[in-house]
Amino acid sequence: MIVYKATKQSYLNDVLNNVLITKIELEYRKKIKDYIDLGEERSWINSAQSYMSVVLQDNEIPDNCGIAIEYKIPYTSNRIDFIITGRDSKENDVGIVIELKQWSHVQSTGVDGIVETWLNGSLKEKPHPSCQVIAYRDYIRDYNQSVQQDRIELVPCVYAHNYNEKPPVLLSDEYKEYIDQAPVFISGEAVKLRNFIKKYVKSGDNGKILYEIEDGKIRPSKSLQDSILRMVKGNKEFNLLDNQQVVYKNAMKMARLSKKDNKKRCLIVKGGPGTGKTVLAINLLADLTKDDMVCHYVTKNAAVRSVFKAKLHKEMKYHAIDNMFKGSGTYVDVESNAIDAILVDEAHRLNAKSGIFQNMGENQIKEIIKASKFSIFFIDETQRVTLKDIGTIDEIEKFLHQFGIVGEYQKILELESQFRCNGSDGYLAWLDDVLEIRKTANSNGFDLDYKIKVCNSPNEVREMIFEENKKNNKSRLVAGYCWDWIKEGKNKTNVYDITIPEHNFAMSWNLGNSQTWAIDPESVNEVGCIHTAQGLEFDYVGVIIGDDLRYENNKIVTDVTKRAKTDQSIKGIKKLSKQNPEKAKKIADEIIKNTYKTLMTRGQKGCYIYCTDKNLAEYLKKRLNQKDEITYPIDDNENYSDLKVAEESEEYRYE
Repeated sequence: MIVYKATKQSYLNDVLNNVLITKIELEYRKKIKDYIDLGEERSWINSAQSYMSVVLQDNEIPDNCGIAIEYKIPYTSNRIDFIITGRDSKENDVGIVIELKQWSHVQSTGVDGIVETWLNGSLKEKPHPSCQVIAYRDYIRDYNQSVQQDRIELVPCVYAHNYNEKPPVLLSDEYKEYIDQAPVFISGEAVKLRNFIKKYVKSGDNGKILYEIEDGKIRPSKSLQDSILRMVKGNKEFNLLDNQQVVYKNAMKMARLSKKDNKKRCLIVKGGPGTGKTVLAINLLADLTKDDMVCHYVTKNAAVRSVFKAKLHKEMKYHAIDNMFKGSGTYVDVESNAIDAILVDEAHRLNAKSGIFQNMGENQIKEIIKASKFSIFFIDETQRVTLKDIGTIDEIEKFLHQFGIVGEYQKILELESQFRCNGSDGYLAWLDDVLEIRKTANSNGFDLDYKIKVCNSPNEVREMIFEENKKNNKSRLVAGYCWDWIKEGKNKTNVYDITIPEHNFAMSWNLGNSQTWAIDPESVNEVGCIHTAQGLEFDYVGVIIGDDLRYENNKIVTDVTKRAKTDQSIKGIKKLSKQNPEKAKKIADEIIKNTYKTLMTRGQKGCYIYCTDKNLAEYLKKRLNQKDEITYPIDDNENYSDLKVAEESEEYRYE
């Protein structure tokens, strides 16, 4: 997706007539999001308009070469600032990919390819711009079939037009391997950048190459579940972009230092759904293991470990896999510094006690830090979904101080770019606003790259998911925990736990005799709960929202009493409510909202929703500006004559 595209002459005319920024803003609101940050607008005015227009005012740069501003990279929220297209001296197609920077100060971090610069009033670690734009180029090559098949050469470079400090750290020899691939042009080097452009672009293409880049065939997005075997073997399945590079390179450096000096270090990584936390963890697992380190990938969620192991068992030995993938309760009795690196995914799901009966150990966070030389906690506090979840940054930092891991030995970094939900940052912000988790600027919707629909019937959701799943077995139904697990039917698909009588809808929860519901060929016939879906992703997800989330008196209301009796995630809430009603209500509210946010962000391409509360459905439709239309013919009068009713049970089928 390109926000603005034109020929060079049209672009310069828009600059001359002072309409370029208006055109960019108009298309940006249509294609990306309905609000524009002040920083983005300033960058268009300064970089894309003022500085680049001066560079392009050269008769030897063809008037009909293509110009693109703000190209949204497929499946991500990342965007390329400026692209110039044309043909070289041999009539080969070429695109010059330019990363525009307004930076005026840069300092070295000592981490490969990472620098520090002032952003929003504070020093922040960022990839060196050459490193950043190289990754963008490689990502486009990887996903855009037109770039590959039509042999479009992508040439990366950087224009840091405000940068003139002495000595020029940005041009330091420590970044030479990146600058050699993507040259950096600084303040006063507009002519050098012109000559660089003219070296590659000899004739124009009237925007044809931009069309091929934007509208050409895009390879299907990669699934982590499907890629994990190749990743563990060391293949680079996912190109790390922007802050992902910052996290990866910091983690590698810290782990290697801890291996060398035997001193504890810790990295805390904050990131919302789809920011690449698990991709980073698996990349680090593979590369640290290749460095001859004893390295563990840890997650409390057994479903995630089971899916990964099932994929790996095809070519790897069981003991090798089990030595790499661990549950969070593994480290109760492990000696200090026994493990070189422990990578904790979904750290918000960590518990205090371990074991089946929650009676072992003292605290999983403390035990992980003790057992490892280097630990990394990937965390999203808005995905804590049970009363037992204690994973918070404050809790981690408390134990870091106990172990003396302070100063340069611990660091907090944040992931921002979105790689799920078709790279729609707007969708996640919209969800936060809609569920009243936090106020955002996305009150009126989000970019339309992500398919979402509120359905009038659960059968409609099911039929849509069935239809999508026929393509590749990557679509699933999930639901809030508002229906009991029937004891007698925990291994039978035809015993229906979830029933919605007014629609003659009946389905089973995911079966208790499988821990690989996410990839089982027949599991589309069952409905997954939060514990089988969290940490995994699908192409499309169908979400059934139960009575624990409603819309009343113009606000979102949560009701923990509508949760199933078999729901162990809220076990203890009644006792807490008697002791501290306000705290209990706050925790229950967070758990319910976090559960639905997590479920509604499992889909890479789309999300279909049914709400048992009609007011909530109408509210969501209004927020989506959705007009009702039936996509599939749905028969709510289908006869479920074999529906079985069993006694209520306190057994919790799967976590």
